[in-house]
Amino acid sequence: MYAIMDYQSEYFLSGDEKKIRPMILQDIADRTGLDVSTVSRVANSKYVQTEFGTRRLKEFFSEALQTSDGEEVSTLEVKKILTEIIAAEDKRKPLSDDKLTQLLQEKGYNIA
Repeated sequence: MYAIMDYQSEYFLSGDEKKIRPMILQDIADRTGLDVSTVSRVANSKYVQTEFGTRRLKEFFSEALQTSDGEEVSTLEVKKILTEIIAAEDKRKPLSDDKLTQLLQEKGYNIA
């Protein structure tokens, strides 16, 4: 748990989900000396209580996505922004997949 908290320290200090860094099981296995399968079992079965709410450990793991300026961001950040776009759309005329892709690309996210 300490390895995850250290890796994701910006989130644990701010509570801002956009601060969650890309992190895969191997990152924590390397830091702790544990096998990836052990990290996976723990991440899938444990929760952490923070001042920002209770979350499953596996929620802190995500792949990286490179922005148009070369910065690596968590796919969780992109999903959060996509959720915000969809929540704000006109439900009678939902945005197409192509339009959603375009909007994300305009924000600097390289989405195919």
